[in-house]
Amino acid sequence: MASSILFIIFVATIILHVSISYSSILVLPLTHSLSKSQFNTTPHLLKSTSTHAATRFRHRLHSQNQKQNHRLQVSLPLNPGSDYSLFFTLGSQTISLYMDTGSDIVWLPCHPFDCMLCEGKFNPSTIPYTAPLNITSATPVTCKSRACSVAHSSHPTSDLCAVARCPLEEIETADCKKFSCPPFYYAYGDGSLIAHLYSDNLSLSLSSPSLVLNDFKFGCAHSTLGEPIGVAGFGRGALSMPAQLASSSPEIGNHFSYCLVSHSFDTDRVRMPSPLILGRYNSVGENKDRRTDSPGTDPVYTPMLKNPKHPYFYCVGLEGLSVGKKKIAAPENLRRVDGRGNGGMVVDSGTTFTMLPPGLYESVVAEFDNRVGSVYKRAIDVEGRTGLGPCYYIAGGDVKVSSNVVVPQLLLHFGGNSSVVMPRRNYFYEFLDGGDDGKVKRKVGCMMLMNGGDESESGGPAGLLGNYQQQGFEVVYDLEQERIGFARRKCASLWDTLNQH
Repeated sequence: MASSILFIIFVATIILHVSISYSSILVLPLTHSLSKSQFNTTPHLLKSTSTHAATRFRHRLHSQNQKQNHRLQVSLPLNPGSDYSLFFTLGSQTISLYMDTGSDIVWLPCHPFDCMLCEGKFNPSTIPYTAPLNITSATPVTCKSRACSVAHSSHPTSDLCAVARCPLEEIETADCKKFSCPPFYYAYGDGSLIAHLYSDNLSLSLSSPSLVLNDFKFGCAHSTLGEPIGVAGFGRGALSMPAQLASSSPEIGNHFSYCLVSHSFDTDRVRMPSPLILGRYNSVGENKDRRTDSPGTDPVYTPMLKNPKHPYFYCVGLEGLSVGKKKIAAPENLRRVDGRGNGGMVVDSGTTFTMLPPGLYESVVAEFDNRVGSVYKRAIDVEGRTGLGPCYYIAGGDVKVSSNVVVPQLLLHFGGNSSVVMPRRNYFYEFLDGGDDGKVKRKVGCMMLMNGGDESESGGPAGLLGNYQQQGFEVVYDLEQERIGFARRKCASLWDTLNQH
């Protein structure tokens, strides 16, 4: 049985009218449930999660260099790790999908469904509504539609209709209404699928009031490799969830945010709801100090960077990091995206840990170790068992860790002169290790940033901001002004505040 940390977006939906100057917003509660059935120890959980994060990021680098025009995307099968799933009604049926800001299409499993190499990919007890859908009310999208062209990487509709065996006369003079869009191939890092494009009415709530999207386009997959659960792409593509929301409700689709309650792999924390907010509400403003220090501040914004090769990425520029009082400059390829679509930092909801270029990562580790390693012994064996580092023995198992454990402050400096102050729990994880085979239990602390891989493997994003480092922040995606904001929040309290309205 696989184990996943899942954020379930329940369908209870709230429409809020916050003031005359702001539009209605749609608030969806995310419930975080943790299953550790696959993991015997905390290092095992961390090793599995860090390996998944590294694989997801490094496969993206390889996909950038593929010569064929396949739609190789950011996402991988999103388990195990910190994953988000939502469920909604399509026609008369309900289905759960992973939410992913790193991909740009919505697809779901359809009956009959064959998933190769999917054993152990998710825990059925943690995700509701996973049965493949019976497509009854849905309508096949025609080969001449713009949506068909988008699903096939913008291939001309005339070519697609020829593949669909529409007669030449109809291709030239008519719309080939009787000929469906050919099936499309969609690949992730270690999974793939073939899907047909359909349209149907989608409801984001099972109760009133609800938001219904008519003629919603989605992929229907009967065959996948390593992909047992569908994906709701929240990226910037024309068939993504935000884009389709914006076509009918621009005030909702062009602006969304989420606020992840800090869990630290603790089951007592994960029971608290985390809000996903579609639309703009009145606490979103400008932070004139241009940095996040405490909960309640307005967001600091950094511009989105355009990626000519993969425009669905939410890319930003990272100028550097500060470890304590020492500022470490980021390499040029992390600050901007070049004309070939290489560089920048991707803000990703589907990857757990932040990935940095090797040179920058090593500089951060050296400064971190210079400050922490002078006080605590390095836990080399734990680093090997978790895939994280540096790690330190900070106390014996029977000694309570004091709040004054020597850990330097970490800041991320983004483009636009915006700085984000990381809470310590977002980058330094403390846990109890040992106790097996007669070993003494000791308290260990590990830095939660990762090495992004060999810089000689040129191409693709240079770094990634993972969802573990996004905890305790409202992350704002302002698609109209093409910027991403970060605001420190008490996310459970934010949900309570929005819910009261």
